[in-house]
Amino acid sequence: MTSLLAFLALVGRFALGGLAVIGNVSRFATSSLAHLVRPPFYFGRMLEQMLIIGYFSLPVVGLTALFTGAALAQQIFVGSSRFNAESAVAAVTVIAIVRELGPVLGGLMVAGRVSSAMAAELGTMRVTEQIDAMVTLSTDPLKYLVAPRLLAAVIVLPLLTIVANIIGVFGGYLIATERLGFNPAAYLRVTSQYLEWEDVHSSLIKAAVFGFIIALMGCYHGYHSKGGAQGVGRATTNAVVSAFILILLANLIITVIVFA
Repeated sequence: MTSLLAFLALVGRFALGGLAVIGNVSRFATSSLAHLVRPPFYFGRMLEQMLIIGYFSLPVVGLTALFTGAALAQQIFVGSSRFNAESAVAAVTVIAIVRELGPVLGGLMVAGRVSSAMAAELGTMRVTEQIDAMVTLSTDPLKYLVAPRLLAAVIVLPLLTIVANIIGVFGGYLIATERLGFNPAAYLRVTSQYLEWEDVHSSLIKAAVFGFIIALMGCYHGYHSKGGAQGVGRATTNAVVSAFILILLANLIITVIVFA
């Protein structure tokens, strides 16, 4: 009986802790979003973050999409050849990349690069009391540090996803035409024939949601970090892990809703 009560107490503490975290993150996100519609607006900060999040992430996102698209086309060809359905390579490749792999892999790559950087930067500012100094100078940290990052990530991630989709499809096109013997014109015709607006629309919705998650997790864990250098390290790790998990969860939810 004592063991059962101890187990229930442990489950209860875990559940209450999880609900507390969800509540804190929700309150943080709500406060940050409210600052997006109230002046003053720091457009310079937003443009700076768009450059950091978007332009500087292009190489890693592009290479990831290129290699993934090529490998995907190769694997689809090998699998479909067992059923004499090699002609489906172009259609399946473009649908898989645009619907899933482009936004998800792009989001994960940007999360690994950007969430950690945001958490480290804001965490360092927190433990060195720079955020407290901003409050003393009547500058709202959420408006100056968090809101521009959220808006920049939501704007930039769909653009990065478009680039990732194009490069991913191009990677599949290269491996199919150069190695697998597909006719280039026929491959492009099938690709354009089976790509629908619904696929692109869902991809952009996912990217915008992923951008919000990436910036939110990086800013939240960095803003609330404590404990010196070790605290900043924990905040960086927690930001990346939580962003990865929430991106995959959000991807599942959006996929079920859009393609139900």
